[in-house]
Amino acid sequence: MTTAVAASPRPRLWGYSLFGGLLAMAGLPIYIHAPYFYVDEYAVSLAALGTVLFVLRGLDFLQDPALGWLAARLTHMRGLAVALTAAVMAAAMLMLFAVPPLFAPLAWFAIALTLLFSCYSFLTICFYATGAARGDALGQGGHVYLAGWRETGALLGVCLAAAAPVALEAVLPAPFMGFAIGFVVITVLAIAAMRAEWPRARNVQVAEAGLSLRDVFADATARRLLIVALVNATPVAITSTLFLFYAESVLQAEGMEGVLLILLFLSAAASAPLWARLARRTGAKTALLSGMGLAALSFAFVTTLGPGDLALFALICVISGAGIGADLTLLPAIFSRRMAELSPEAAKGFGLWAFVTKATLALAALMVFPALQVAGFEAGAENSPTALNTLVLLYAALPSVLKVVAIALLALTPLKES
Repeated sequence: MTTAVAASPRPRLWGYSLFGGLLAMAGLPIYIHAPYFYVDEYAVSLAALGTVLFVLRGLDFLQDPALGWLAARLTHMRGLAVALTAAVMAAAMLMLFAVPPLFAPLAWFAIALTLLFSCYSFLTICFYATGAARGDALGQGGHVYLAGWRETGALLGVCLAAAAPVALEAVLPAPFMGFAIGFVVITVLAIAAMRAEWPRARNVQVAEAGLSLRDVFADATARRLLIVALVNATPVAITSTLFLFYAESVLQAEGMEGVLLILLFLSAAASAPLWARLARRTGAKTALLSGMGLAALSFAFVTTLGPGDLALFALICVISGAGIGADLTLLPAIFSRRMAELSPEAAKGFGLWAFVTKATLALAALMVFPALQVAGFEAGAENSPTALNTLVLLYAALPSVLKVVAIALLALTPLKES
């Protein structure tokens, strides 16, 4: 369990925002950019990339408990451990995007991502445990207040990382190298910003990442919610993974990809408070079903778009982003409430929830990349109508179908509407 330390100076909230942004830059945006970069730059097989990403998520499941154990035993030297791990993560980002592969590109890709995601997991465990301890220094409601700063920083990090490589194309001959170097700079700044926080939470014990599976799987509602999470998050994972391929080959939106990505994520963030307010009026389940339906309906229209339909696609990004905001806000809250209803110890099952949501990214890559390769799709080249139709169906139709399945599963799940 995580325990708080004695009263201490107020946390540097801007430091939590900066460090949260750093971690966010190493998460979802890597799934957006890395496959596209290695296909375009080194002609790596889409199917092979999908397999590697899927295997790496399996490694997560095995290593996360060990990383939690390690974090718990390095509490007395957390600042040094974080600094060294962040340095390795920054080096892995350079390896991924700035250093040409010294051997087979696929193996280089796998090693770089293994280092990057392992460091990301360790830093996330340390960061959130320290935030949990330091929230008490802000007084009543301090944990929520600190989380607001942290998650705002994370959102900005996602937006920056999603848009930066595309935006840098206008000013740099090697935009992904520029992105990697920028990541190193932000890493240094984030370590400096948080340097005083780790010692002040020195006595916090990080809960080991082992999952209380028995409590979770013994409950029918919890099992159903995990299935809903898996099915519901997969559409977002698919669209994130294929976004750049779709924008380039179908919309032919050269130079606008970054703007469209920012629209999507900012819409999700801006809508979150509105979904929370609606949930208080109608119940969380009803509000969530509305958001999921909005996302499914809006994305179904993507199948009708073609070259030059940027304005319509931008509108769809705003609407579907609002639907994603409901997913990110309400579904975890519903699961967390169910965990609290079971027992305090069952809250550890949220680690399993986090793994499920991460696994959807790998599952998406394993589903869509081989299918694109079979259809003959090639990034940055003239593609046949069959290849482009396959891309559209995978990018838009498949997520809509999965969203409808998730809606049906949630609708059939008995929940308290409060």
